[in-house]
Amino acid sequence: MPELPEVETVRRGLAPAMEGARFSEVEVRRGDLRWPLPKNFARRLEGKSVTGLGRRAKYLLADLSSGDVLVMHLGMSGSFRVSRADRGTKLGRYHNERAQDAAHDHVVFHMSSGAIVTFNDPRRFGSMKLVPRAELGQEPLLAQLGPEPLGNEFDAAMLARACKGKKTSLKAALLDQRVVAGLGNIYVCEALFRAHLSPKRLAATIADKRGAPSERAERLVEAIKAVLNAAIKDGGSSLRDHKLTDGELGMFQHHFRVYDREGRKCPTPGCGGTVKRIVQNGRSTFYCPVCQK
Repeated sequence: MPELPEVETVRRGLAPAMEGARFSEVEVRRGDLRWPLPKNFARRLEGKSVTGLGRRAKYLLADLSSGDVLVMHLGMSGSFRVSRADRGTKLGRYHNERAQDAAHDHVVFHMSSGAIVTFNDPRRFGSMKLVPRAELGQEPLLAQLGPEPLGNEFDAAMLARACKGKKTSLKAALLDQRVVAGLGNIYVCEALFRAHLSPKRLAATIADKRGAPSERAERLVEAIKAVLNAAIKDGGSSLRDHKLTDGELGMFQHHFRVYDREGRKCPTPGCGGTVKRIVQNGRSTFYCPVCQK
């Protein structure tokens, strides 16, 4: 499933085509994705303009001139493809033909900018929902989300308070969207490696008894921000389904240090350890048992 860097990359690809543009026509080729689309979905969008395109955790948020917000989630295999009616689809160097399979093109936005924005989702775990802007804070999909890890408010003190007294593993805590929003399995593994912290360590150990941050919390926050920014710069990671809006694949998978690197030598200079894979809460964890303590 796409994580924060992949969703942010998609947002940046969609913004030039959608921000400031009007929905001239909306094609709904099936009535449901993960859940049924909102009633009168096409009619509620057509003629409305996108006043801003944002992101909250793994959700794309399109503010509309009607006062509604179009909340979109890529699910496991969803992707957006941007083309122009007069020039056809721009194919990237690493274009994945599967995204062109019209059988999985479920929603198509024809924008006044001349762009055609197509949502393709073979597994149909994606979703689209219309929520009044005034009610966005109470929207169940968003209400319980923790802070944005790239926001100024996310710091060691905030993370330590969230982990105070937690008896779960540090990895499990970071995957909890109520603790920090948008992180997934890949970037948690990579951040823990950069911070030289074991994924098996108790989450509470990055805070003292009062909930104040330890030096471990400082290292971890710095590592989280660094790995997310690096991944966004590279267009995210393409393992199975993620691709950019022009069909190209993200490239950060070529810079993984531990994720999916089981049995390889630890990249930490002078470590001498070997990357190990374990299973935590049903998910694969990759780490170096020598330098991650």
